Parts: sequence; C-alpha cells; structure tokens
Amino acid sequence: MNDLCADIGYTSICRPDEDFCEDNICVTDENEASKVIVLARGSGTGIKANILSAFTSRMLSGMIASEIPEDDCIETISDSHTEYLGNNTEYSTYTTFHIINNEQADIIQHGTPSIILIRDGKQTDFPTTELNICEKKIIKARVTLQEGDIFVLLSNGFVDTENEVSGWGKKDIIDFMETLAPVGYTSKTLCSAFIEEHNKHFGEDIENSATVCIIRIRKRVPMNMLFGPPANRDDCNRMMSLFFSKKGKHIVCGGTTASIAAQFLGKKLVPSIEFEDEEIPPTATIEGVDLVTEGVITVNKVLTYAKDYVAENKLYDEWSFKRDAASMISRLLFEEATDINFYVGRAVNPAHQNPSLPITFSIKMNLVTELSDCLKKMGKRIKVCYF
Repeated sequence: MNDLCADIGYTSICRPDEDFCEDNICVTDENEASKVIVLARGSGTGIKANILSAFTSRMLSGMIASEIPEDDCIETISDSHTEYLGNNTEYSTYTTFHIINNEQADIIQHGTPSIILIRDGKQTDFPTTELNICEKKIIKARVTLQEGDIFVLLSNGFVDTENEVSGWGKKDIIDFMETLAPVGYTSKTLCSAFIEEHNKHFGEDIENSATVCIIRIRKRVPMNMLFGPPANRDDCNRMMSLFFSKKGKHIVCGGTTASIAAQFLGKKLVPSIEFEDEEIPPTATIEGVDLVTEGVITVNKVLTYAKDYVAENKLYDEWSFKRDAASMISRLLFEEATDINFYVGRAVNPAHQNPSLPITFSIKMNLVTELSDCLKKMGKRIKVCYF
C-alpha cells in the first residue's frame, strides 16, 4: 500500500426559489485506505428530488462498500427506482467513485457529466467502457491514482450530459481547474473557488440547483499538537518524549506548556510582543518547535474557523493569509495535515478558576473534542492522547 490519501470536498447551491437541492453526496469509509463517494441527482425538483437522490446515494455507497458486484448494484438501484416510484419516468442519475487502497478508482456513471481529471496540471482523458444494464446507459472506468490527481465530479445542474451550459461550459471549467491545480488548495477550497467563479457568470440567476465534488490525491502529512500540561507533573517528560518523537511538524499551545517544552528541549522560550491580530495573543519561538502559541483563546478561534470550514467556508479569507497564531494553526491543520496527533494535558490552570472568567476546565476539554470532530469531517485521521 502506498502513502497516498484522498482529500474530498463538495459544495451544493440551490435555486433562489428552492429550499432543497436535487443532489446528494454520500461518502462511506470501507477502511483507512478505501472509500466510496456517490453523487446522485433526483429527477424533478424540491423535496421529492432531494429524497430520491439521498436514497440513491446512500444505497449505492452502502452496497459498493459492502463489496457487492458493480452490476448487481446497478440492477438493484434500477429495480428500486421502478419498485418504489412505480415507473421509469422518475429516476436518479449518479456518479460513483470507489477508491481502493488509495491505489485505484473504480468509476460508474449513469446520466451525469463525464468526470474531469486534472493530472500534472492538465486535463487528461482516461479510458471508459459503455454498457447497457437494465436498459440504461452505464459508463465504467478504472483509473490508477497518482499523487496530484484532481478529479472533478459534477451534477447535471452545472453541466448537462452534452457537456455545455450557456455562459460557462465544460471547456471553461477545465481551463479554470487547470489554472488552480498547481496552487495546492484543498478540495474544500477548490470547491469554494469553483462556486465563486460559477456565480461570476450567473450571479443570483441560477437556473438549476447543482453540486460539485472535488477529489484530490495527495501524500499523507502528519502533524502534532500539544495543548496544556499534564495533570501529574511527573508525566511531563513522558508526554514531551512521545510528542517530539512523532514525525511531522510540532505545534505547542499554552504558556505553561511552552515553558515545559522549552525545558525538555534545553532551549530558550522567546516570546513576541507583536500582535498580528488584537484579539489573538502573539506567538513565541522555541528552537525545534514549528509553532508556539497561547492556549485557550487561540484554539477557540481555530475552532471557529474549523466549524465554518466544514460548513460554507465563508471565513477562508480571514485565516488563509494572515500571520496571527490562530490563522497559522488553521493553515497547518486544515490545508497541510492529513494525520493529526493531539497531546492534551488535563492540568487545571489556576488562572481559569476565577468565576468572573469565561474559561473553565470543561470548556478547554470541549475545545479539543469539537476541533477533533471538525477535523474528522474534513477527512483527517485524528488521534488524541490525554495526560
């Protein structure tokens, strides 16, 4: 098995007069190296189409993840549409993208625009096979994955099966993605940029709800974050030994924690007095540590950014280029890391016991729990060790 992984992002937009998108995406993990992504679109509009696409995406992803043969999956979903809907005039188009051991992708498409592959910065064709199953045109493909591959999955709301929509056709989309490919954006950010570009052409005049899903193949990158001293001071050396023995970059959060880390490394802790953001305490430096920050206030801001990132990503411009501590942590965790190890100390900070302060021990612990949950939703591997 290789050291690749799939960074997956997706975004949907709705017509102004609709509350529900006709599309649904379901991502199912088989194991750490294999997963199934299904993008489905229900016929019609509104809640009925939404329910149909949700049914299709979940059923297909579950069957494929359970290793049911592809043809059986296609026949079952076709029969289900007929059985539950009563006829073939109402149905769901779909794209399935089955990542196997981070080495290859098996693709099935019915009625959806062809997947766009950007490889080495350029659009790249891959061989496909056309079949007729249950009187439906099915496209199949198998692609060997390479580092840097970007796959763009589109619902019919963006591009129809003839590959053209007035104002922004498939060629325009390819040109746009080729421009962004070398930058190294995450899939979520690429989706946000895609929607922004789409809106430049259509504004609020959206004729169809639509969904874009972007899958970026990249190497695994470990990251380590230390937050708070251990409850038992005798555990300091053990905690620091485990933390600094891990591969990848090291982030230390908290003043006391930074002092312990500096002592363990035998290096000086050098604080900064320059505020990059008046709401976020300044950073410090320790030789051998990639980033040293304040604790609860900074991590709480990172959590705010993380909650937004897994939702609509509206705060991207606030943290993507700024030099304050919370922004730098966000870039490391959201964009650079794929595997994150948290080392969390359970020591109670006496300064936080003042009843006039909003910071409590439970809030500090909840920060780690909520941040871990957000990072998992981003597709990160998370491990948390408490001391």
